[in-house]
Amino acid sequence: MDHRPARSALYIPGSKERALEKARGLPVDIILFDLEDAVAPDAKVDARRTLAAALTEDYGPRQKIVRINGLDTIWGADDATAVAAMDCDAVLLPKVDSPKDVDALADLIPDQPIWAMMETPQGILNAAAIAAHPRIAGFVMGTNDLAKDLNARGRAAMITSLQHCLLAARAYGIVALDGVFNAFKDDDGLKVECDAGRDMGFDGKTLIHPAQVAICNAAFGPTADEIALAELQIAAFEAAEAAGQGVAVVDGKIVENLHVVTAKATLAKAVAIATLETS
Repeated sequence: MDHRPARSALYIPGSKERALEKARGLPVDIILFDLEDAVAPDAKVDARRTLAAALTEDYGPRQKIVRINGLDTIWGADDATAVAAMDCDAVLLPKVDSPKDVDALADLIPDQPIWAMMETPQGILNAAAIAAHPRIAGFVMGTNDLAKDLNARGRAAMITSLQHCLLAARAYGIVALDGVFNAFKDDDGLKVECDAGRDMGFDGKTLIHPAQVAICNAAFGPTADEIALAELQIAAFEAAEAAGQGVAVVDGKIVENLHVVTAKATLAKAVAIATLETS
């Protein structure tokens, strides 16, 4: 699994030069350069050239992932060919239904890792097989399309789908990003949904507006209290081991090796985030 921070992943239209330029200064962990939904049909060909030129510029430590159009569209194959030559960290394929869809893209891009949009009922049912594909490095939940296909009202109706994909991602050690929150002016609602996604176990969340970044980063990054507890747990367990004991106690709670593994991961994430934010 990629251990770089993935708290916030902001969609940026690949056709808008100004937005592509501003993205270089945003405090996001991942930029999702979009050639699909955010680009009008008559602008898709030009968007490839615009994005290719933008990616020659320095985006710092941010992960650069390009979402192409589906290979079942008239633009998909040409998108894939163009992206194969771009300076990006991965390619995001929409509406992945099965590993065969990943195979088709893998034949067109020999080097970059592939991320899958999980946004169809068939894709959700095949999540484990898709996550197991050797080229897959991440899942992105497409909750808008999924809600449409499920004829669902609200996030609660998608919990099973979210958990199923998260379980598959964890089974195969890939990144898992929660879906977008559409009401970009509703900070309170965004915080609730970010906290819910973090509690479920997602690594981060996809965003549609720069104003959502700070809330998302805070929700998916370790808090000061979590960092302090992790340090206490590690120190207590090491002291217990030195005394020939297999468990320790912190704040009246047992600390075993499995808790130490989690604590060390928390501290590693905090260090990675600090490094990213000072780069």
